[in-house]
Amino acid sequence: MNDVLVHARTVLETTPARWSSLVSSVTSELLTLAPAPGEWSAAECLQHLVDTERWVFPTRIRALLGGLDFPAFDPEKQGSKPGEQQPVGLADEFARLRGESLAVLGRVMPDDLPRQARHSELGLVTLEQLLHEWAGHDLMHTVQAERALMQPFIRGCGPWRSYFADHDIDLVKLA
Repeated sequence: MNDVLVHARTVLETTPARWSSLVSSVTSELLTLAPAPGEWSAAECLQHLVDTERWVFPTRIRALLGGLDFPAFDPEKQGSKPGEQQPVGLADEFARLRGESLAVLGRVMPDDLPRQARHSELGLVTLEQLLHEWAGHDLMHTVQAERALMQPFIRGCGPWRSYFADHDIDLVKLA
């Protein structure tokens, strides 16, 4: 992928609208249903995206642009508690924060991509690597949320269940 600034931006711009559509269409009951013990519900995935938008990605871009090292983020210890805000409110907050983050990203130029800083767990990282991680992180947790939403439907589809083997949490945990 030659132009990570363009490609990452397109993903990052799309994610808030995907979440807004999801939370305005799907019931709160389904959004907050954990797919299995210890697995995040769709709403918890969205809460995590809000947390990382608030405390992680724009902060790391600023650090890399300034040549400053930065700490790791532990969602279990540093993240918000589930259920503090309704999914629609979370989606609105995410969209607002993402708009601010995109303004920070707008200051990144191609010549900035090789800039480096030290991540407390991963060691030396570049701004380009962070942009790849940010876009992948968005997609991963959106897919994770959709997978959580699928579980009650997978469990209830009888003989068609085998068609969902790659997404069936009960089967994946057995493998």
